Amino acid sequence: MKSFFAILAVLGLLASCAHVDPHPMDMSNAIRNAKTKADHNALARHYENAAKRMQEKAQAQKNRLTEYEAHSYYYGRVTEDLKEHTKALARLYEEAADNNMSIAKSHRQMAEQAKE
Repeated sequence: MKSFFAILAVLGLLASCAHVDPHPMDMSNAIRNAKTKADHNALARHYENAAKRMQEKAQAQKNRLTEYEAHSYYYGRVTEDLKEHTKALARLYEEAADNNMSIAKSHRQMAEQAKE
């Protein structure tokens, strides 16, 4: 039974790390061709949405960490590894969210300076 929960936890972590089409549009082309206020605002919205998704993933990892801490006896010897891995994922998702918000802020500033 313990190994079942450990395997389930590891599979959950692996599934949460999978990338599902991180950028559905050609970002380098969109950034290079952004000239107008509308272009920069669209890019800012894209990066804000990406930041929101990263924050949601970070929160999911924090919730998972709380579960590991509250029920560490379910996971046996791998508990500490799961906790450390989950903390690292939460930190990486938060950093990604911060980076995306920073890029969005830059595009908002460019939108203010751009021509209609």
